[in-house]
Amino acid sequence: MNSTQNAAFTLQIPEREGSGLLEAVDARTNLAGSNKMEILLFSLGTQEQFGINVFKVREVTNAMKVTRTPNMPAGVAGIVSLRGHIIPVLDLSSYMNLDNAREYERSTMMVTEYSRHTLGFLVEGVNRIIRVDWDKVHAPENTMAGGGNLINAITELPSGELVSIVDVEQVLANAFGEDVVGTVSKIERGHEMCVFFVDDSSVARKTISELLDKMGVKHLRAHNGREAWERLQGMADSAAHTGAPLHDQIQVILVDAEMPEMDGYVLTQHIKADSRFDGIPVVMHSSLSSQANRAMGSRVGVDHYVAKFDAAMLSETLRPLLAS
Repeated sequence: MNSTQNAAFTLQIPEREGSGLLEAVDARTNLAGSNKMEILLFSLGTQEQFGINVFKVREVTNAMKVTRTPNMPAGVAGIVSLRGHIIPVLDLSSYMNLDNAREYERSTMMVTEYSRHTLGFLVEGVNRIIRVDWDKVHAPENTMAGGGNLINAITELPSGELVSIVDVEQVLANAFGEDVVGTVSKIERGHEMCVFFVDDSSVARKTISELLDKMGVKHLRAHNGREAWERLQGMADSAAHTGAPLHDQIQVILVDAEMPEMDGYVLTQHIKADSRFDGIPVVMHSSLSSQANRAMGSRVGVDHYVAKFDAAMLSETLRPLLAS
């Protein structure tokens, strides 16, 4: 077991049947409204550190034999059987085309769970969990690290070392294809309705736009929570100046949970604390779909919670809200 693995197991990452990395995940609901996230740091045979949102990691385990099967998507190493479940596995450094990665033993597997998918990542080892402020997490201006478009955020450790945060939604889309919206019926007077949505994932923004277009609903978008709040405040100021109800401009606000600059929980708190947004429901649309995350949303005033990406569920959640 290498040093990073030793460091991980001193954090009491559990190995027993039925337990996961976040044995006390419910205790972490106190992060709601704090604009903080927890990142699991891991290594891929390079000098740079990588990270993943802790809430997307179900468990960390020793790597096991990977079985190659026909017709696996490009970049997928194979499948493993984990407690009776067959899950696909990616060799993450190879998948991210990290040319500067040294040869290393793929001795650790992170089992991730998001967007109703379970996926294994083979890595060199895990290091530790850190807690960072979302306003210290920024979208990379350029490709600051290996991995191309699979890195969606960068944060800096107190030591000055940069951490590249892996965009697991993009990994899923690249490996298995983007979710298909399918057939969605238009809503009556949809052209008079408007949804304001915010998501830092380009995959999610594209899919949400497609769904709303098929519903015949107008939409406005933002790329992170801070941008969304600034735009929403501007709209509220404009409505107050003209005397027109803000509800006439936007009927639903759709927010992601984890976003650089400001997360969806803090954004929701701001919206719910401002009486100008009274009567406008907030729907949280997130790949973090555990009961703990739903509880976090409920604590800050989220009206509805929908797991990514279920087009039918999202459209059926939005439909009655846009009919009122």
